[in-house]
Amino acid sequence: MSNFLGSHAINMDAKGRLAIPAKVREELAHACGGRIVLTANADEERCLLVYPEPQWEALRPQIEALPNMNKAARRLQRLLLGHATQLELDSAGRILVPPTLRSYARLEKKLMLIGQGKKLELWSEERWFAWLDESSDEDEMPPEMEALSL
Repeated sequence: MSNFLGSHAINMDAKGRLAIPAKVREELAHACGGRIVLTANADEERCLLVYPEPQWEALRPQIEALPNMNKAARRLQRLLLGHATQLELDSAGRILVPPTLRSYARLEKKLMLIGQGKKLELWSEERWFAWLDESSDEDEMPPEMEALSL
């Protein structure tokens, strides 16, 4: 079971390569031998999702089983499955982010890699900090959060 936590400021070179931080690289080596799936986030947030390959393979059948006659389900399938790219960390712990995904998430040089427990999110640094500054007052709190004490 993966345990991706924390935030990491990283850089991407002009060719779209980025080095995964050592702590995350170790977790990926343990969880999946460095084999990951990179895909688009289906929310309007426009970040990328980074799944250890076994985690993705467990999720994939659920996405494929959604009713594709439903417009929202079809959109989710197109974004997640249509952008899914299998990658493997190279010997230096780097990955090459495909141009289509770089464009989708508007990734440039400065990035943020954000741990989300079983997966990671890859954000443009500018968009990440803009998201943090946004007000969440309009968001409705789900009932599961009402009993949460931090």
